[in-house]
Parts: sequence; structure tokens; C-alpha cells
Amino acid sequence: MRVYLPSTLPALARALATGSVEPGTAYAVTPALREWYADGDLEELEYAALTAAARASLRLLAADPAAPPRRVVLVAEVPEGTVSGRGEPGPDPARVGVAEPVPAGKIVAGHVDDEDAADDVRAAAEALPAADAGDDDARFTVDGAEGHELMWYATQELPHLG
Repeated sequence: MRVYLPSTLPALARALATGSVEPGTAYAVTPALREWYADGDLEELEYAALTAAARASLRLLAADPAAPPRRVVLVAEVPEGTVSGRGEPGPDPARVGVAEPVPAGKIVAGHVDDEDAADDVRAAAEALPAADAGDDDARFTVDGAEGHELMWYATQELPHLG
């Protein structure tokens, strides 16, 4: 099963050094996402899951202000039995859990912000609490980061990011 793992550059470096990504929240094409995005084809559904993981990466950045302000999403193929949950109707229909560490060898690609997005990503991470509380200006700031497309990296390129 393909999952999208939110991360940060320091967490990516740790995963590559230790050989695995810690278990936790991930995003995937779930039945709830298919229902929510009824007219989408698989590519559109995968993009929706990637986008949800990118927003979760913002939350990780907000929790680690020392991390470089670039969203990171790792794409991995994991056994379906290691994935819990099938998404829920509501704000996170693509959200699932990964119960076991994901071996670095199961990562098939990475998506990372270009350095040019850093100012918008930093502002978005700082604005998340206010956006969550309903502040429209803060939501606009968060959306500003989402206006940047994540760049695609092959697995052999991931160690060189930073």
C-alpha cells in the first residue's frame, strides 16, 4: 500500500541514518478519501493524500522551529497489514496510521519544498494555531505555503537534501 509520510529535513536525515522512518501518522488513498473525492481518478486521489501529508509536515515544522522551513513528504510502499484505519469522513479522509517502522528501502520517492518556499512555509507553520482556531488571515497564510508545489526527488537524491 502506498503511504505518504509527513516529515522534516532533520527527520529525513535521521531516517536515512537509522534505516527507517518511525511509525506514526501517514496519508493514503483510503475508502473515505475515495468517497470524499468521488469524481477523482487515482492520480488525483494520490495528490490529495500528498497534499494532506504536506499540511501535516507543516505541523511537524511548527513543533520544531529549528528545522529548515521546507515541507517534506516521503512516499513509501508498505504492507497493507501495517496500516491502521481506513480514513474517516471529515477533515482528514486520507489519514491512517503506520504501526511499524518503515524501512528506508521501502521509500520510493520524496517531495520537498524548494528553498524559495522557505519564507512562506515558515509563516504558515507559525500561523497554524491561529488558522486552527478559525482566523481567516492565518488560514490565508497557511494557504500561501500550499501554493508552492513540492519538488519530486528520487530516493538516491534524498541524502543530498538539506
